[in-house]
Amino acid sequence: MRTNAPLVPTAWATIGPFFPQTFFHEGDNDLTRMAPGAPPTARGEPMWLTGRVLQEGGGACVNAVLEAWQADAEGRFRHPRDPDWQLADPGFHGWGRAWTDAEGRFAFRTIVPGAYRDAAGPRAPHINLTLIGSGIMGRLSTCVFLPGEANAADPVLSTLPAPLRPLLVARPDGVAEDGARRFTLDLLLRGAPEAETPFFED
Repeated sequence: MRTNAPLVPTAWATIGPFFPQTFFHEGDNDLTRMAPGAPPTARGEPMWLTGRVLQEGGGACVNAVLEAWQADAEGRFRHPRDPDWQLADPGFHGWGRAWTDAEGRFAFRTIVPGAYRDAAGPRAPHINLTLIGSGIMGRLSTCVFLPGEANAADPVLSTLPAPLRPLLVARPDGVAEDGARRFTLDLLLRGAPEAETPFFED
């Protein structure tokens, strides 16, 4: 017998699995590390990217997993798909993972990325982020740009309506205890169209 009654959501409809905090280790959020306990040897200007992951209404998104990856200071990736990958900084890992705390906060230590050119055109310096968490139906992907760079010409950022582009540009936030510049950007998962963080299909 057919019915128009709503179906009950099942477990497969949400992304997973979810990892316990013991899955993460100290330094996972440091893109400059090459080995646990090893001192950073990456070339370039060190920086911190911090922020909060927020739900609709401004509540914290707790225990969300964020992954970050980016080019080195010269705009190269340590990946074979980069034609110049063999010239990439051997002291820069270029990838890290962070976990939001009870207030939805996250932090990545990295270096200021370099600009580069790909098939879409000249890319402004940026950090790629993906996000997964309980209640999120799929992986979310976005880019974080830095102030003072040639962001207006970036082919990805320019796909957004002009009023939304500032939502992906981090704000200066002083200097960290280790002397690195700090930048901050909050990610709003759901909200008013003019405030919700733009995410991209990858």
